Amino acid sequence: MRKLSALLLAVVLALLAAPAAHAADNGNWSVFPASSGAAQRPYFYLSANPGTTLDDKVTVANKTSAPLTFRLYGADAYNTERDGGFAVRTEKERQTGVGAWTKPARSTVTVPARSSVTVPFTLAVPPDAEPGDHVGALVALDDRVAPGPAANGKVAVGIQQAVGARVYLRVGGPTVPALAVENVSLSQHRPLVPGAGESRTDITYTLHNRGNVTLNPAVRLSATGLFGRTLLGRGLTKVPSELLPGQRVTLTEAWRGSPQLDWGDVKLTATAKGASGSGGASFLALPWLALAILLAAALAFTAHRVLRRRAAARP
Repeated sequence: MRKLSALLLAVVLALLAAPAAHAADNGNWSVFPASSGAAQRPYFYLSANPGTTLDDKVTVANKTSAPLTFRLYGADAYNTERDGGFAVRTEKERQTGVGAWTKPARSTVTVPARSSVTVPFTLAVPPDAEPGDHVGALVALDDRVAPGPAANGKVAVGIQQAVGARVYLRVGGPTVPALAVENVSLSQHRPLVPGAGESRTDITYTLHNRGNVTLNPAVRLSATGLFGRTLLGRGLTKVPSELLPGQRVTLTEAWRGSPQLDWGDVKLTATAKGASGSGGASFLALPWLALAILLAAALAFTAHRVLRRRAAARP
């Protein structure tokens, strides 16, 4: 008997890839700040001191030909482990920041076909809130559960879709930008026979926002060989565009064509506005198969010499 095993196993959040100049949109509905004038805000950019309450409004627009019902809730944002992308907590996860402080006037809203509904909400900043940036979203979760693929023909997976408008809140107080590169490790992949193929070194590192403001980091990779020779120097592209306060992201960069015979160091330098950090690791590249053959030949030659000397010493 098939059953629904996980309603929120695959929650699609359009806010993850929404362009900065447009509302969060998945083609069927969109969520965005209510406009108070001619200019439309792409996201909520708010500032408040600890212990104060903000009032604002969010609009949910239905682009389909049938009414849709949504659950509205606030959610905390975080960087994904896979690539550092922007993501938010689900409704059932514990919220500690913007998600816990945001309360829509209505938790459920039905939007008629090709129409929009605007809902007021409050954002109450606790008196003991930490200063700096707190990032989250106002999420509209579709009440419908779409059937998903069955696993081994026994368990059906339910899929719900959600769209959220990002909330960038700056709580008053001292701001401390801080960035670190941690846990740099190298994994070398070389052909058994030197020159018989391309070598590659996978460089894994953790980018850590140790401050209380959102950073837009840039990372540069460099490598030096024996006697300080420059082997590599380039900027990395697979870096999160936004690294939220307190977040760690572990990334891997491939160095193709790394040396097959050398000894040196790899260094990663991360910079952002008002912050920087670096980390590195040493490497020893040796053609192990060739070394093993030479070592075996040397041992055989030494053994042969020893045997000849012993034979010559006998009466």
